[in-house]
Amino acid sequence: MEMLWYFIVAVMVAVYVVLDGFDFGAGILSPFIAKTDEEKRQVIAAIGPFWDGNEVWLLAGGGALFFAFPKAYASGFSGFYLPLTMVLWLLMMRGLSIEFRSKEASPIWRSFWDGALFLSSSLMAIVLGAALGNVVRGVPIGADGYFTGPLFTNFMPGTHPGVLDWYTVTIGLFAFAVLALQGALYLRMRLEGEVEARATAAAKKLWIVVLGLGLLATGATMQVRPELLSAVFSRPIPIVLTVVFLAAFGAVKLWMRRASNLPFLASSVFIATMLAATAFAAYPVMLHSTLDPAYDITAQNARTSDLSLNWGTVIWFTAIVLAAVYFIHLFRTFAGKVRPEDSYGH
Repeated sequence: MEMLWYFIVAVMVAVYVVLDGFDFGAGILSPFIAKTDEEKRQVIAAIGPFWDGNEVWLLAGGGALFFAFPKAYASGFSGFYLPLTMVLWLLMMRGLSIEFRSKEASPIWRSFWDGALFLSSSLMAIVLGAALGNVVRGVPIGADGYFTGPLFTNFMPGTHPGVLDWYTVTIGLFAFAVLALQGALYLRMRLEGEVEARATAAAKKLWIVVLGLGLLATGATMQVRPELLSAVFSRPIPIVLTVVFLAAFGAVKLWMRRASNLPFLASSVFIATMLAATAFAAYPVMLHSTLDPAYDITAQNARTSDLSLNWGTVIWFTAIVLAAVYFIHLFRTFAGKVRPEDSYGH
């Protein structure tokens, strides 16, 4: 049962990254592909109906982690207290920038919130990548199951690394490029005219950047956590998922010449299967200890009781069906191209 819940948590995190990823990507690209106030309003209108609903998956993923693996939740949230506080502030800044931007006509007011949207979206993408980097690299968990650490030390991975070092920053920059590409493909699908053309041009350049940073991140992971990459190629499911995400990444480039929606779908599959391959390769470890593998937080030693997991499974599957119906209805309701007059209250 703990295996099922391990992957439930992983799936919810992957869904969050895919969905809120295009919001962050749109915020990152907004200053570069939207030149006029009308075009900036179109970018915000493209994500306006979705961004707050997409954030729910982050809360739901955290709730599932707290419910099924309380020890992992306690260890991770105590050690990452400062980064998580930063995440909350960045999410609030992103929400305020979307909701407040068009409340006043002043160019200074709107420019301030445009900058806030870009900054919060960019930093959130990097923070999400750095968080993944910390999970992959490991953290200094002691015998008591907890760890503490500064934001950074000497910027080198090791037994007692900080949250930021050259490896986690590399993964952060890779995540930044991936989510920027996701945003470009989403805006290309949703917008028209010159903004769509600029989004397409940005997506073509970002694909190359993602390729380069992906190779760099893979090489860095081979140096920092070689056993994880070995697990990818020694287990059948991670092998299949690796083939799928590589094929999906190639499909982004191939399909960009044709329909507007297929590249975005391929990018979504790329992100989801890449995260899934990492989760399957790492199982059963949830947080790796850089001090001693015996101190690893695993799905087995962090799980709650069988009774809780059994009842939670019934409740989760019921809730996920309702959530799926709602999101399908939401995306169907606001499907199609965003017109200049569309604002959805933003």
